[in-house]
Amino acid sequence: MTDWPPTDPTDASAVADRRDDLVAAVTDHAGQIAYQLARLEGGDYGQRTFETERGDWTLDYEAGDISYLRFDPGRGEEVYVVSTKQPPEPGPLADALRDYDAFVSAFNEYVDSLDGVLDDVSTDFPPVHSTDEAVAERDRVLDRIRDVCDRIARELERYEGGEYGTFTTRVGGTRWELNWDRDGVSYLRVGGEDGIYLLSQYQPPSADDIRECAPDFPAFVRAYNDEVARLEADLEQIQL
Repeated sequence: MTDWPPTDPTDASAVADRRDDLVAAVTDHAGQIAYQLARLEGGDYGQRTFETERGDWTLDYEAGDISYLRFDPGRGEEVYVVSTKQPPEPGPLADALRDYDAFVSAFNEYVDSLDGVLDDVSTDFPPVHSTDEAVAERDRVLDRIRDVCDRIARELERYEGGEYGTFTTRVGGTRWELNWDRDGVSYLRVGGEDGIYLLSQYQPPSADDIRECAPDFPAFVRAYNDEVARLEADLEQIQL
């Protein structure tokens, strides 16, 4: 009969502690590479793979700090030397770290290859044209459209009563909608819910949108006038 209890299991603390010390050292050192790589790539997060004779090293970073460092020997299983999940097994870690210096050299060579790459890039840029005249012309057109729409809004308020309302019509098959409140026009929209806001409480339309819609604005006003004339004709037929 086998003696019980059997021999005590070997204490793995020393191996685990050594593993943890190595991973901490690599995390600190590779973290510097991650920081430099993030500065070079110009992003908050990313990754890059560096090739050595023994395999591929992939460094992933976020917010300038290392997320993980993975070694793929090509033959055999890849190992996460640095990871946010669990530490690597001692054997694969030892195998990977034999190639760590080559990984650092590959990174350094990559940085060196970029030395002087921007030397011939000129900063003699062409002058930037002012938009003052275009903005002034846009405002002139929009101010005129707003004046007319405010007049329409006041007339609609007189006729319909209430504090707000909407007038809609179609110009060349396109829906035009004027929304008004007690202060005047609230918005003028062309083309339905996903259309162009010629007037709004927010930002002005683009010059292209104005060029597209403004030529049809007189037809919109005529459509309003026609609607008023129709209402007058209808009321004239009422006899008391």
